[in-house]
Amino acid sequence: MNRTERESAARRIMEGGHAAVPPELYGDAVRRGARMLRQRRAARRLLWLVLCAAAVAFTVWAVSARPWVEPPSQTTPPITGW
Repeated sequence: MNRTERESAARRIMEGGHAAVPPELYGDAVRRGARMLRQRRAARRLLWLVLCAAAVAFTVWAVSARPWVEPPSQTTPPITGW
């Protein structure tokens, strides 16, 4: 099948009658779309909640642990001159 035959076959298909769509299909599609939007919104809110909780947990840890402060030395320097 060459290009012109494919184009003519595609034109015949497009010019032909449209397939009958069941009437309940529209309602099903609307309900499914609404459900998908609710699920996406809930997932987005959950991700934001987890992100905020992680930020608060990190802040509390950083304030209590103070990782930017140098820890005290565990060994004492040698004593000389006794």
